[in-house]
Amino acid sequence: MSATVKTPQRAVYPFTAIVGQEEMKLALILNVIDPRIGGVMIMGDRGTGKSTTIRALADLLPDIEVVADDPFNSHPSDPEMMSDEVKDLVNSGTTPALAHKKVPMVDLPLGATEDRVCGTIDIEKALSEGVKAFEPGLLAKANRGILYVDEVNLLDDHLVDVLLDSAASGWNTVEREGISIRHPARFVLVGSGNPEEGELRPQLLDRFGMHAEIRTVRDPHLRVQIVEERTGFDQNPQVFLADHQAQQVALQEKLVAAQELLGSVNIDRELRINISQVCSELDVDGLRGDIVTNRAAKALAAFEGRKEVTVDDIKRVITLCLRHRLRKDPLESIDSGYKVQKVFSQVFGLIEEDESSANSASPSMAGASRS
Repeated sequence: MSATVKTPQRAVYPFTAIVGQEEMKLALILNVIDPRIGGVMIMGDRGTGKSTTIRALADLLPDIEVVADDPFNSHPSDPEMMSDEVKDLVNSGTTPALAHKKVPMVDLPLGATEDRVCGTIDIEKALSEGVKAFEPGLLAKANRGILYVDEVNLLDDHLVDVLLDSAASGWNTVEREGISIRHPARFVLVGSGNPEEGELRPQLLDRFGMHAEIRTVRDPHLRVQIVEERTGFDQNPQVFLADHQAQQVALQEKLVAAQELLGSVNIDRELRINISQVCSELDVDGLRGDIVTNRAAKALAAFEGRKEVTVDDIKRVITLCLRHRLRKDPLESIDSGYKVQKVFSQVFGLIEEDESSANSASPSMAGASRS
């Protein structure tokens, strides 16, 4: 797949121009490389560029090949990403017409109903004409793309459950009056919210692969830089985009290469045992934490062009993967990462190294104090 960045009809702020918020950017990139990580929950202050970053990432990604006029963005050769109609067409020996389109970026409005999200079946038409009359919803539109839910903590719990089920399984099933329709719904689920407006229940929060925290930039020089860059984009978007074109293309090529390399990345068994030991000592329920940390570490290694996962890879992703799984009580606040990193250092033997180096220096210090 060749990587090319086309100038969109409506200018989107370039991903490579976003200053700071490294934790959020890393989580999004890793989910794009391996959507099986399970999405990312971004919690932080208002006006910190959450929506801008997510739209910028969707715009950065290369076009995808789809079956023309298919409402589910069906993949032309992968049966796991084909609708039943396209699958039947391919199995009959017919080659479907193809088209290229941008990676879909679907915004889910807060007031959306389950029918709007999942799609609806026209029961009357199905009974009278004997056909499965299905009106696709937002999950169909988001297949092979990004589904973004702003203020996800204010969304109905049942609807969040539906989204998480589809994101985990890659399929959406709609059942009405004994009629069942199923279609592919493989997307990167991104939720964002402001902690002041409440957290998700721990049971739902655990279903998100990663949890990124973002804070308002306090450094005045950095704030000025962000304001100047945003002003430059608003005044002349095309010039601003042209200035970042080379960086955008380079990052896009890096993402495509990482997706292709991912299947070859290996994580040593001892490292996997240590990851599970961290999860066990942190009393993380279930095995999602273990699985997601393994996947995220592999995705990071692939992003950096390596086939072997290192301890540093795990260190960089483990807080993102585990911090939101420590909450047992809905009234607890989410750990900032100190607890996860402390246990990680103990399990991987990093604290012992620090202590031994400190102890080797202590006798001379003790002698100096006695003198």
